[in-house]
Amino acid sequence: MSTHALAPEECRRLAALALDEDLAGGTDITTLATVAADAVATGDLVARRAGVVAGLPVARAVFEQVLSGAGLAPEQARAAVVEHVADGTRVTPGDVLLTVTGPARAVLTGERSALNLVGQLSGVATLTSAWVEAVEGTGAVVRDTRKTVPGMRAAQKYAVRCGGGSNHRMGLADQALVKDNHVLAAGSVTAALAAVRAVHPDVVCEVECDTLEQVVEAVAAGATLVLLDNMDLATTRAAVEVARSAGARTESSGSLSLDRARDVAMTGVDFLAVGALTHSAPVLDIGLDLREPAARP
Repeated sequence: MSTHALAPEECRRLAALALDEDLAGGTDITTLATVAADAVATGDLVARRAGVVAGLPVARAVFEQVLSGAGLAPEQARAAVVEHVADGTRVTPGDVLLTVTGPARAVLTGERSALNLVGQLSGVATLTSAWVEAVEGTGAVVRDTRKTVPGMRAAQKYAVRCGGGSNHRMGLADQALVKDNHVLAAGSVTAALAAVRAVHPDVVCEVECDTLEQVVEAVAAGATLVLLDNMDLATTRAAVEVARSAGARTESSGSLSLDRARDVAMTGVDFLAVGALTHSAPVLDIGLDLREPAARP
């Protein structure tokens, strides 16, 4: 499975954002008070629960930044962090995911920022994997939406890929999606689709439909991708047939849940658009275990 790895600069950006939030221009006062300045420690990121891991390069970036701030040269900071598994790997409780060795104060200062990021992204990957497994063999593809945490879209969509899912558009300029409010503004599905194509003739345009009648109108107007919003199974099947007869693909959205994912996929839809992958994924429990005692150099 190709996960199209996060760009290093994106990992560094997220790491800096998380550390800035934790330190807020100050210092880790607890760690400075309790840990000797010359103490060296090794810590292991350990899975507490089973799941699919994602975000280890971001955790690495956190530790590299705090280690560099503690005086290590960039090459030393890189060598001090070792990843034991690749993103996209299914892990079990007790698996060691990453090890960091360096000044104990730096390791502890970076702990929560690293765990927040890798736990959240691994949660997205784990939930995505459950959806992908639920529809396995149906031909339907599980996709994310733009319902992401602000500032974390690229990382969350990366985590979806780590879990075996696929990405919808990254932003508003990537692809057109005519929704109900656009239809209301334009006057009809046909008018909205025509308006988009008049300005952006080469851009993929998906049309959201709430009723079977709108699906008929959309494909008659030349839509090649139709979003079936909050349709029951019977209407979804009928809509799939209408769209397929016109050579259009379909995507189901709204009122989706993991327990009925396979039923929806069995209607013949090409995609399931699942906002929950990114807006409702529970964090995967991962902890940092410091090997004791912290040693002096």
